[in-house]
Amino acid sequence: MIKLINKFANVVKGLSADAVEKANSGHPGLPIGCAEIGSVLFADIMNHDPEHPKWPNRDRFVLSAGHGSVLLYSLLHLTGYKLSLNDLKNFRQLNSQTPGHPEYGHTEGVETTTGPLGQGFSNAVGMAISEKILGQKYNTEKNQIIDHYTYTLLGDGCMMEGITSEAASYAGHLGLGKLIAIYDDNDISIAGNTDITFTENVGKRFEAYNWHVINNVDGHNIEELKDAFKEAKKIKDKPTLIIAKTKIACGAPTKECKSSAHGAPLGEEEIKGLKKNISLPPEKKFYISDEVKKFSEEIQTRLSSKYNNWKDGFNKWAENNPKLKENWEKSQNLNLPPDLENIINEIEIEAPMATRNLSGEVLRRVADELDYLIGGSADLAPSNKTYLDKYEEIQRDNFNGRNFRFGVREHAMAGIANGISVYGGLRPFVSTFLVFSDYMKPAIRMAALMKQPNIYIFTHDSIYVGEDGPTHQPIEHLESLRVIPNLDVIRPADLEETKSAWIQALNKKDGPTALILSRQALPSIKKDNPENMGKGAYFVNRSEEADINLIATGSEVSLALETAKILAGEGEKINVVSVLNRDEFSKQSKEYREKLIPRNNKLNVIIEAGVSSGWHKFLNRDDLTITMEGYGLSGPGVEVAEHFGFEAKKIANKIKNNL
Repeated sequence: MIKLINKFANVVKGLSADAVEKANSGHPGLPIGCAEIGSVLFADIMNHDPEHPKWPNRDRFVLSAGHGSVLLYSLLHLTGYKLSLNDLKNFRQLNSQTPGHPEYGHTEGVETTTGPLGQGFSNAVGMAISEKILGQKYNTEKNQIIDHYTYTLLGDGCMMEGITSEAASYAGHLGLGKLIAIYDDNDISIAGNTDITFTENVGKRFEAYNWHVINNVDGHNIEELKDAFKEAKKIKDKPTLIIAKTKIACGAPTKECKSSAHGAPLGEEEIKGLKKNISLPPEKKFYISDEVKKFSEEIQTRLSSKYNNWKDGFNKWAENNPKLKENWEKSQNLNLPPDLENIINEIEIEAPMATRNLSGEVLRRVADELDYLIGGSADLAPSNKTYLDKYEEIQRDNFNGRNFRFGVREHAMAGIANGISVYGGLRPFVSTFLVFSDYMKPAIRMAALMKQPNIYIFTHDSIYVGEDGPTHQPIEHLESLRVIPNLDVIRPADLEETKSAWIQALNKKDGPTALILSRQALPSIKKDNPENMGKGAYFVNRSEEADINLIATGSEVSLALETAKILAGEGEKINVVSVLNRDEFSKQSKEYREKLIPRNNKLNVIIEAGVSSGWHKFLNRDDLTITMEGYGLSGPGVEVAEHFGFEAKKIANKIKNNL
């Protein structure tokens, strides 16, 4: 078996080198250096089935060092996934099944999109958490339908990224015994040897995070690797880090252990030398020996039998537990109750109240209807109003809960949420102050790219935060979220709009949603056309004769209404428009858009306590923006807002001066 895995690994090296060379682009060093690690996992250790790539109880493998994608593609091809040799030959080509970095939903067998270093590791932590939660939720004494491991391979770059530290700390806190990380410790980064920048003791660091650490494993020795995985599986109360000492581009005659092997093709002569050193025919490209082909078929047969055994147990479980099975199906599909919208709309809360509080009330009501909805905050639950009072917390000794205590780990929180989401059967929400969305943006972007329906709850949404000052007062953040493709950004103005925001978020299953919520109390707003809230923007006050439109979002909608009242008293004819979701509004017909923001109007006025960038495409040259183009100040929120011109009389005067 060990000899066969070695031969299998050598074929992986050859395929990887050839694919990068043919593409004239890519990263051959890691795939060649980690071929033995990947081969032991895919050919021997992991339970997975290429015929059923979405098998719920499969072991997950996350290539956190996503630049080594051709390693994963070679392993998927050799173990029978729907990834052909031609796909390997089209590595990094337009519209191929083998893109430069692994992409979720694009290539069968890829568990999550990786490449931005550390993101995959945090996703793996999320997957390991999901395994624990769903195991607690659905396993019975007779049938363990969820019982598997999560493996992740990361390199020095992943280890240097801050998200890895955050996620590793949290994984150790939770004692995720079925999470096994392999560190490709090859001492090489793009710029040279890692000792120019990275000299810490990684093993000691992870021990401090409450990980079990297996040190100094020869990453090219099949037997040592198998023993390391065997030891890792014996540890039940903490995750394991296997530190595998490897040589980048192992076997390459002149580029082994050289940084030049990291991110560029090896070259034809170097590849011939590599193949000669690992007993592959030097002249043959994309070579797979008959012996390895036969071994691959044996692997597939063995893996198929494991799936079939699980399927038999799952069918018995389903027969014996019809209610659990029904709930399983609903959760896997993220089904919504047909009356959920009515349930949300029946919520009555007395105003004035901050939209963060209103959102909290809606969230708690929704959680009672959707038991797959779980989440938490980065140590701000009392401020974000996201704690689900009826339900327990998820902690190392209890995975029956619904509340996460993520701690001050915003970046990892967002990455972990992505892992939970792609795992399936759970829908995560996470929360912090809007200003700290900056710490989460890389993972938010990944969620949008992967079309994951995460819900982000961002509170304290403007200069109205007040006394905490400019460090905590978001200015550009709302706009910076709006420019992320496939992220819905919704900023409600009162209870009705907050209900609508939650309904829109829950119904969006092909991408994430950010809810932008106020700290300060807001009044209820009487609306002329509330039926159009789902269109992203609608008339709050409408007059057919109006020739001035005030366009506002969130807390500034009530301010726009006060301003309109002043101007109306002076004979002006005013419409007030609320824009909950500007992207959704942009998707409406030209006729609808220009009805709300007319091109032939006397004046359109944008009122929003953030930057004006992004609004100008809706406006005429002489239209007016009441926005923030600099940072805020420390002081009581209302006084800060008035200082910057967010006061009805000041806005009315500015409008009159622009007519």
